[in-house]
Amino acid sequence: MTAVLAPLVVLLSGLGAGVLLGTQLGGWPLLAALPPDRYVHAHAFFATRYDPAMPICLLGTLVGDLVLAVGGGQPAARLLYLVAALLAAATVTISLVKNVPINRWIQGVDPGRLPENFDEVDPRPVWGPWNRRRSALAILAFAANCAALSVLL
Repeated sequence: MTAVLAPLVVLLSGLGAGVLLGTQLGGWPLLAALPPDRYVHAHAFFATRYDPAMPICLLGTLVGDLVLAVGGGQPAARLLYLVAALLAAATVTISLVKNVPINRWIQGVDPGRLPENFDEVDPRPVWGPWNRRRSALAILAFAANCAALSVLL
């Protein structure tokens, strides 16, 4: 089982971390620089493009890491899978509690008719830092998964 699941977890973890790294390198700087109406349009566009791929990658990483932590061979590899699972769980939690609700809210905002208080409710000051945190956690989970795989080789 480990011979099949470990590479799959590395793949899922790497894809999730890669997408989140991409948001840090290009997506977020663009969103942060746009005027409000263009920001709402762009964020709503981006938010619809990552489902269902990101949930599959993040939850697949979490579940796979937990399975490997319980029965993934060598103790060092199991410890690394456990660390990766904790990092993946934190990534999923931030996504579900902080970023996804903002993504859903922004999809319901009409860029042509922004709320009058948009300057006060503009989600960028909240969304950006939480996205940075979850990106870092996902990248660390990917590194832990790579390290665990290298222990098994």
